[in-house]
Amino acid sequence: MSFSDKIIWITGASSGIGKALAVELSNQNATLILSSRKKEDLMLVKNACKNPDAIKIITLDLEKHSTLQTKADKAIAAFGTIDILINNGGISQRSFAKDTSLEVDRRIIDINYLGTVALTKAILPHFIKRKSGHFVTTSSIVGKIGTPLRSSYAASKHALHGFFDSLRAEIYKDNIAVTLICPGFVNTNISKNALTGNGTPQQKMDTATKNGIAPNTFAKLMVKSIQQRKEEVYISGAKEKLGVYVKRFIPKIFSVLIRKMSVT
Repeated sequence: MSFSDKIIWITGASSGIGKALAVELSNQNATLILSSRKKEDLMLVKNACKNPDAIKIITLDLEKHSTLQTKADKAIAAFGTIDILINNGGISQRSFAKDTSLEVDRRIIDINYLGTVALTKAILPHFIKRKSGHFVTTSSIVGKIGTPLRSSYAASKHALHGFFDSLRAEIYKDNIAVTLICPGFVNTNISKNALTGNGTPQQKMDTATKNGIAPNTFAKLMVKSIQQRKEEVYISGAKEKLGVYVKRFIPKIFSVLIRKMSVT
């Protein structure tokens, strides 16, 4: 697949994986729509891309579900169509379940799961009408295995797998693809912005995150997976990837290992 004739909408595009994706896809001559809550940061990403004149910015907040249909309509109108929606926006967590308020649980679900689902449903009729389209969603290795300090985050990512696996089966006949990308540790600000039990950001980077995959390297691997229209991809270090398979085939061993594993 060439991206030179593709119009791609990326959420969570103001930093981290989203920013790296924007730069990589612009280098491959894609036409881009970039979204997040932060317009100034989006402008910086736009200006860092190869063809800033071929990029539109639409601010949005995934927590404000009632606004997302309007945002989707605006995105479609920007270039007349959308070929690929990359659901990359979201927020993480660093707190034990016993210390996490229900409001924080709810907020993580509202952003990561319901916000992504709402935006997907807003674009879905457009894809069905065209009999073409591709949903790409950034999940997590934690969308396959639950780990300490991530109870609500893991729940939100597990929910995305259930939704998009079901959706993939429903829209196959409409020539619409679904790709779930599962990152391990990536060197971004995700741990700094992660919510603690009372809803405040952690404001520090985890050691594992700091030692994670470089965002530009991750973006190249993710873009390759999108080109190949893969259904589910694990892009991570060996330990995170191994955890997925240990959980699948010898879950009792996994339960012992995860209690001892450092996830910070």
